[in-house]
Amino acid sequence: MLPTASASAPKAGGTPKRKWAVRLASYRQSDNRRATIELILTLGLFFCAWMGTYFLFRISPWLTPLGILPAAGLLVRVFIIQHDCGHGAMFNGKRVNAWVGRFLGIMTCTPYYYWQHTHAFHHAHSGNLDRRGVGDVQTLTIEEYRARSALGRWAYRALRHPSVMFFVGPAFVFLLQHRWPYQLERAGWRPWVSVMGTNIAIGLMVFGFVSQIGWAAFLAVHVGIVATTASIGVWLFFVQHQYEMAQWDRTVNWSHEEAALTGSSYYVLPKPLMWLTGYIGIHHVHHLASNIPFYRLPDVLRDFPELADMSRLTFRESLTCARLKLWDEAERRLVTFREARRAQLAGA
Repeated sequence: MLPTASASAPKAGGTPKRKWAVRLASYRQSDNRRATIELILTLGLFFCAWMGTYFLFRISPWLTPLGILPAAGLLVRVFIIQHDCGHGAMFNGKRVNAWVGRFLGIMTCTPYYYWQHTHAFHHAHSGNLDRRGVGDVQTLTIEEYRARSALGRWAYRALRHPSVMFFVGPAFVFLLQHRWPYQLERAGWRPWVSVMGTNIAIGLMVFGFVSQIGWAAFLAVHVGIVATTASIGVWLFFVQHQYEMAQWDRTVNWSHEEAALTGSSYYVLPKPLMWLTGYIGIHHVHHLASNIPFYRLPDVLRDFPELADMSRLTFRESLTCARLKLWDEAERRLVTFREARRAQLAGA
């Protein structure tokens, strides 16, 4: 069992509910100079990595994977900057956040307004069993799974299989599903403008790439980088909320702070990887106050060490998270299909 906070554990540092928002208020101030440096540095390193991957492809297509992984890691950091723009945290000013976010959305194949809307729903209801289904990883309770037809159970098992969840699924979502305002078709004109505008910009970018380097290089280099980035991003998002002792509650018992502290992990990675992923592993703090810029999240852990002891998840421990499939309301934890079956047989 992972060393994470349980439902009965005391609040971090003995802090009463709804006090963390006040204590973290000073960290929410954006720094335009720091944000600009982070943006230029990340984009510069990404373009260098992209060109390096292309040169490896020119030498031999078999060498391309050597460049894809570091380039994809840097594109993850580009996505985190876009993510912070969506929370209004990257820069001081709504307009600059929006325009930077839209531009980066072309690179990440993620329509800015559309993603911002669904991600806001995720933050408003994360850990709430009654408000699942938008901007999250589909998770069924044991009872919901048993109530499905045989075909429905098979479909859920297929969706939660690692090959689909972390490889086929991410590529499908970022390369294809994001080309349509999925789940927001009737939410007005803004999602349509966001998605279709991004599609047009991506189409122009593809035309420019192909006219210069050809289809083979474009697919091997750029699509390879984007698909790998999608898999890394989905993995990060998965382990931030799908670890064994992550807590979920029905609306009547749900609170934002409790959900943040016990339903979002602190994914402890080596420092270079923490930097590369924009410190998004400090996810419980991010859910406590989503408008804290990513470059200030380490400051929060430094100043409030009690938060560093909450919901810790190491990389080695995270490798076991993929086997967790269903929420057991009686045991209040995520369980495997085998554990759910064992509980059913025991009950029978």
